[in-house]
Formats: sequence, structure tokens, C-alpha cells
Amino acid sequence: MTAASIITLRETFEASLIVGIVLAYLQFTQNQKYSIVVWLGVLAGVVMSFVLAVFFRVAFGGFEGRAEALYEGFAMLIGAGLITWMILWMLKQRRNIKSAVENRVALHLENDHPLGLFFLVFLSTAREGIETVIFLQAALVHSGGAWQMFGGLLGIAIAIGLSFLLFKGVVRLSLRHFFSVTSVLLILFAAGLTAHGLHELQEASVIPILIEHVWDINPVVTVEGVYPFLHEKGAVGGLLKGLFGYNGNPSLLEVLSYLSYLLGITFVWRAVSRVKEA
Repeated sequence: MTAASIITLRETFEASLIVGIVLAYLQFTQNQKYSIVVWLGVLAGVVMSFVLAVFFRVAFGGFEGRAEALYEGFAMLIGAGLITWMILWMLKQRRNIKSAVENRVALHLENDHPLGLFFLVFLSTAREGIETVIFLQAALVHSGGAWQMFGGLLGIAIAIGLSFLLFKGVVRLSLRHFFSVTSVLLILFAAGLTAHGLHELQEASVIPILIEHVWDINPVVTVEGVYPFLHEKGAVGGLLKGLFGYNGNPSLLEVLSYLSYLLGITFVWRAVSRVKEA
């Protein structure tokens, strides 16, 4: 799977999980008449996400030279920051997400407030969609191409299918393990975004390079435009770059930022986990 697959799988599954909980609660309480409100909220959230995707494409495309390096650098750093926020938010919510959503639905039903139900689903879907747009933008900047776009669509399809099977009772899934595994993969991806974002800012001369290459293990390119498999632009190396931030010839700042991010997020993860267990 590509980084885009993991991003869309995680985000789409989160949105599908919330929608599924709402629909199941409506059925349990015999309030299926509000199901149309839920689906209208989903549709509005999806439309909002597409509008934002088009806006990003129009507003932030076509940069060249230093402007391109600045845009790519900040896009990747912002993407890494949002991924980190998403991981920590889900770490705090994953144990009581079902009861939290059901309590909010019950409150709207008690007050006969279908508009509140609409906004609950709309905001949940739009939030996940907007995060997906930003994350994918960062992923495409980091290691773009049709392969990432295909991976993103694949992740969406898997998430929808998995959600359907889960709520139909066909499969059993530990949500805690699912979010833990995808969080670890996203942490490695975010570490790579952080390092590569700083690399682009170095290219734009915003921050100093210090030591340009701590090591250089990229295989020699013998034919122009044709890269060996293990080269960071090759088939295997490119995949590792997209998933985990692999770099065959990183600068000192890239190495330090990658390791610092991993150490920092590990410390915060453990701190948040201890608070939840207390």
C-alpha cells in the first residue's frame, strides 16, 4: 500500500465508522425516518471536500523555482502537523467513540432537532474529507504520481467495504488494534514529511544546510532518467520514500528532524496513554 492508501483508508474508515454508529443507533431506537438526514449530511461533507480539493489544485498549482520549494516545504510540514494531531486525537477518543457519538445523537433526537443530526454527520464527514485533501496534497508533493492517486482511491474503496462488512457483522475488527497499526504507519510517514519539508526549505535557502549529505547510498545512475530499484527515485526506493521518508543522501538536519520527530511523538503517545489509563 502507498502512503495515500493508508491516509484515505484511515480517514474514510473514521468517517464511515461515525456514520455507521449514527445509522445503527437510529435503527435501534426506531428513528429510521432521520436516515435521509444522515445521508444528506454525508453528501454535503463529500461535496465540501471536493470543493476544497479543487481550490487547492487551482490556488496552489503552477509554482516554480524558489516559490515551489517554499510551497512544498510548508505543505509537507503542515501535513505532518495535522497527521500528528489526528493520531493523538484518535488515541484519546478510540475507547469511547461509540458512546460519545450515540450520546450526541440521543440528545438531538430528544430535542427533536434533525438539523443538529445533519450537522453532526456533515462536520464529521467534512473534517475527515478536508484532512484527507490536505494529507494527500502533502503525499503527492512528497512522492507524487498516478500511483499515489490510485493508492488513494484503493484506500477509500477498502475502507467503505470494510465498514460495510463490519456493521453487517460479517467480519470482526479490533478498532484499537486497527487505529494503533495505522497510527504507527502514519507516524513514520509524518516523520518523512517533516524531514523532506525541511529539505525543501533548505533548497529555498530559508534554513541553512550545514552538512549536505550525512551519507549517500543511492545506487549510481548509469542511464539518464532510469533509476535502480533501491535508488530513492527507483521502484523500491521510491515506495520506501513515500511510506517511510527513505532518503539515500539526507542532510544532517533531515536526519536530526526525522529522529527528533519519532522520539517526540513516542514520548507524547506514552504520556497520553498513561493519562487514559489513569
